[in-house]
Amino acid sequence: MSQEKFSFDFDVYASIDDLTAADAALLRDAQAATAIAYVPYSHFHVGAMAMLANGQKVAGSNQENASYPVGICAERVLLSAVSSLYPGVPIETIAISYQAESGKSDRPISPCGICRQTLVEYESRFQQPIRLILGGKEGKVWVFPKSSLLLPFGFTGEDLG
Repeated sequence: MSQEKFSFDFDVYASIDDLTAADAALLRDAQAATAIAYVPYSHFHVGAMAMLANGQKVAGSNQENASYPVGICAERVLLSAVSSLYPGVPIETIAISYQAESGKSDRPISPCGICRQTLVEYESRFQQPIRLILGGKEGKVWVFPKSSLLLPFGFTGEDLG
């Protein structure tokens, strides 16, 4: 038997004010995108904003449904919109924020497992990392150099054979 270790580094900022101007603007856009979420059941608004390699920005927000499995997360709405509006254009950075109607939004949250898998697929498709900026309406901000770090040992097309 052998034991191995998996670890990675990411940046932690005290607040949005400590980010570069471009990263702060993208996170503010993601914060604003929480307002367009359709969340009559969870009341948990998530917004995502992508900066594309061509300089365009695209927003996404979570969209719920009374039949819960039918809802879609902000990250997957965003990736679908980018793929439809700008096919073939890689994403450089995605900022993700949230607002809970009944609580604080004072720390970063991370994408769910399905969204992590979808982000890994998108990175693989374009052979380019997607930086992630995660932050609430206030508080610390996490910046990851590539989204695939959030899904170690993720399932990829190579696993299909």
